[in-house]
Amino acid sequence: LFYGGLVRSKNVLSLLMQCTMITAAVIVVYVLWGYSFAFGGSESPYWGGTAKMFLAGITPETESGTIPELVFVAFQMTFACITPALIVGGFAERVKFGAVILFVILWVTFVYFPIAHMAWDANGLFFGWGTMDFAGGTVVHINAGIAALVGAIMIGKRLGYGKDNMAPHSLPLTLIGAAILWVGWFGFNAGSALSAGGGAALAMINTFTATAGAVIAWAVVEKLARGKASMLGGASGIIAGLVAVTPAAGFVGPVGAIVLGAVASAVAYYFVAVVKIRLGYDDSLDVFGIHGVAGIVGALGTGILASSSFGGVGYAEGVGMASQLWTQFLAVAITIVWCGVGSAILYKVVDLIIGLRPTAEAETAGLDVTSHGEVAYHS
Repeated sequence: LFYGGLVRSKNVLSLLMQCTMITAAVIVVYVLWGYSFAFGGSESPYWGGTAKMFLAGITPETESGTIPELVFVAFQMTFACITPALIVGGFAERVKFGAVILFVILWVTFVYFPIAHMAWDANGLFFGWGTMDFAGGTVVHINAGIAALVGAIMIGKRLGYGKDNMAPHSLPLTLIGAAILWVGWFGFNAGSALSAGGGAALAMINTFTATAGAVIAWAVVEKLARGKASMLGGASGIIAGLVAVTPAAGFVGPVGAIVLGAVASAVAYYFVAVVKIRLGYDDSLDVFGIHGVAGIVGALGTGILASSSFGGVGYAEGVGMASQLWTQFLAVAITIVWCGVGSAILYKVVDLIIGLRPTAEAETAGLDVTSHGEVAYHS
């Protein structure tokens, strides 16, 4: 709904269907090989191996930590579904339906699952370093933001970009979507504690406070820069705050989270309003500008604001702010390189197999009619 409202009315069903089919496809992929590739028990720092393909050996009685392993499978599966759904905003309105789904299946396999293993598996590279990524700053948001930026650049601009009116067709839909995202984000952030205790409580309150700080900051910056605080800006601030607090949720204090959300929101605004225009790439729905940029700010900011002097939970024994910040930076850098190179290769592969872009006629008519044979609204 968030993305659907942001595109033109001739492409809203296309966005909704892409997100729906991505969810279904990734659920199947996750059960068949994704869970194993991420959490299959391998001692490799880069991937989980094949031991748990088809969920082999997992029963209602097997446990992951203190919870049933099937609960952990289902919970992690939702992260795997939403991450590629975020990417499609980078090239919205100009990629074939089949190409999107093929890209997503390849992308989760070669980009997402290895990063998820590195960050969250006990044998993973980032995990072993002590990287703080509570609910997916690297895995979800930086990953999606970089893949979206690479896609926007490689696929090229929408026809008529910079000339035609490409304003969002339904901002009420967008705010409804953003509101539901905010509700769902409590599941992601608090749920990442994998328990119903103090860690979940801290993640929950931070998911409120960081987002509030981000909404206010976006509105203030936009008012100062443009003279008016827009509702689109309010919705963008919601997402920026949620993204920024994702890696930090269980590590920073509630007041620190307000600061983190506000800073990330202001930086994201600059990328959306200034950097994108100057560099001339068409990131249709600002996936890189908001998810990528706020994800990077959040991941690095976690290394600072986790300090007990700022109200955070503190660092591991013998670790100081500078060394934690360096660890955070390394994880961010590896995610950017892994995702950037991997995504570029996969876009090229999909383009060679079935072609990424529809014909100019199909793009002009709108993907709702040309890809799905439907229209969203009848006048």
